[in-house]
Amino acid sequence: MKIPASIRLSWVLALGLTLQGCAMVEVSSLGPREYIAMKRGDVLTSGEVSAITQQTTRVAGLDEGPCLELNRTCIQALSRIEGLAVDRKLSALSELWLKEAMRLQKSDDFRPEQKLDAWLQTARHAYAYLFYSDRTSSERAFEDRQTQVRDYYNYAVQESVALLFQQRLSEIEANGSLTEEQVRLGDWFIRTDFNDVRLPEGVTSPKELIRASTLTFKGLRSSYRRDGFGAELVAVMGEDPTIVEARPPREPQTFSEMPSPTFTALLHFEGAVLEQVLSTRNVRLSVHDPYSTSSILIKGQTIPLAANFTAGYGLWLARTDFATQSLLTLFGRDAGINKPHIFLMQPYDPNRRILLMLHGLGSSPEAWVNVANEVLGDESLRKEFQVWQVYYPTNIPISFNHAVIRKAVKDTLSYFDPSGKARASQNMVVVGHSMGGVISRLMVSSSGNQLLQWLREDLGTDAEKWKAVESKLKPLVQFEPIPNISRAVFIAAPHRGTEFAGNRVGRWISSFVKLPITLLVGFEDVLLTIGRADPRQPDGKLRRIPNSIDNLDQSDPFIRAAARLPISPKVPYHSIIAKLKPEVPLEKSDDGVVPYPSAHLAGAQSEKVIISGHSVQETAAAVLEVRRILHEDLKQHEQESD
Repeated sequence: MKIPASIRLSWVLALGLTLQGCAMVEVSSLGPREYIAMKRGDVLTSGEVSAITQQTTRVAGLDEGPCLELNRTCIQALSRIEGLAVDRKLSALSELWLKEAMRLQKSDDFRPEQKLDAWLQTARHAYAYLFYSDRTSSERAFEDRQTQVRDYYNYAVQESVALLFQQRLSEIEANGSLTEEQVRLGDWFIRTDFNDVRLPEGVTSPKELIRASTLTFKGLRSSYRRDGFGAELVAVMGEDPTIVEARPPREPQTFSEMPSPTFTALLHFEGAVLEQVLSTRNVRLSVHDPYSTSSILIKGQTIPLAANFTAGYGLWLARTDFATQSLLTLFGRDAGINKPHIFLMQPYDPNRRILLMLHGLGSSPEAWVNVANEVLGDESLRKEFQVWQVYYPTNIPISFNHAVIRKAVKDTLSYFDPSGKARASQNMVVVGHSMGGVISRLMVSSSGNQLLQWLREDLGTDAEKWKAVESKLKPLVQFEPIPNISRAVFIAAPHRGTEFAGNRVGRWISSFVKLPITLLVGFEDVLLTIGRADPRQPDGKLRRIPNSIDNLDQSDPFIRAAARLPISPKVPYHSIIAKLKPEVPLEKSDDGVVPYPSAHLAGAQSEKVIISGHSVQETAAAVLEVRRILHEDLKQHEQESD
């Protein structure tokens, strides 16, 4: 039967359209979420390999589905293929090794050396991509892929170091430190290099290693870190002795360096050319202090180092119980502290000036949580300053606290810088809140003979009794400005006392305040001389040493005399004052505790009034003002050095 021409033509057209349909390219649009997922989604963010790695397997002629399911097979096949762009091949292999390492990490069926091998292979291929491929890192600076591969490297280094630390923890616990600089695990030889870090005094190895990227904090307004190359780690050196046991028989030392410093770790793979890097089994693990090292030179390229400036500080505060201990101290209970202690927020640096912080009554270094964190997070201030925080017993008299804090600062400086010539020993800035502000003011003031004469007149003792106690009292009331301090900031400081300390509530609280035995020992012979009539006794004849709350009473003889002492003309000072009720005239205002006339100081370079309660140092406005003052100080010193 003959098929009509019209039908034959229809069949031909239909067949052509069918064949053409098989070759057609279809197009669709992506929304913002799908766009970002396509550009930046990878095994770290979604658990699935990135679109570019999937494309690489297709370009390599590998069956994408089975290849990615059998990850090891895919890695081996891709490694053998020639003709692919080096960048593309290395980045894909790094991600595939990362997927394999994450798979092994989740299972207990694999030995540590197997897991370490996968992590090191991830880091090795990422390292090769970043520094030994066809293009330099600067040529790929704006490519999303380079950021992804850098993250593969950083994550692999983090996990490798954590795994190595766990494997050597028993050695550290047995010997107190690592006995060898090189360790072998499986086929890998890892040499450790700690030349760029200085561990806290008396510490040879960490007791615990924590991934900084896993930590989040409540109570910190911001977390500060620096993007870059390397793994961000917190090395816990042990519990601080002042917090663990602050009373006899174990006597705490005057200072301690941050017990949980942050470090940045790198893995360097031996080799001068790509082939050597991809075949070597020799690796150098270098550890860096992010405060002193911000970049590193690798294969002729200056690479910024990753850093975390909040994690160590936040972890330290989270693991202490300052809130409880400071209250126990105020009321003279067990587990309180009985002498000042200086916390260095990083290992001592002779080239950074010191920002000295003093908290207020019943408080602790926790009072400075956001101020210190903002300073550590500000790159300009971080390069200029190291933070020292004074933790002191707030139950003892201000004059005694002032004397022993002075000595603690002097002793700590002398320990690290006996000659007094280091930059750290010059031009300190002191910041004090509340009672800490009163003590800070005394540190930059000159007493002359004023307090000594006042004390003798106030006590009303005869010449013979005065001579017996003068040698012990004189160091408490006769002093000159500390020459190391060049600027002061007073925050909500009751320089002329406060009515609150002398009212019924203040006297009631004061009645519970107990002085430490260590203060009373050695002063038995002067107790009656320097004591006052105890208002709680009917006859008013029993006498006692005034505590810190007594000293803050606006009618207290000591605070009234101290308020008249001249501040050194060489020390510019600033006031940050809180005002609780906006509608009240400034001169009649207070912060709920301290009245404005008591906090105000004539001659201040600046005075910032903030609507807040007494804990004004916690507010964003106060933090910004402290930063402004410090930047002003920094600028002044730069001009003087030019």
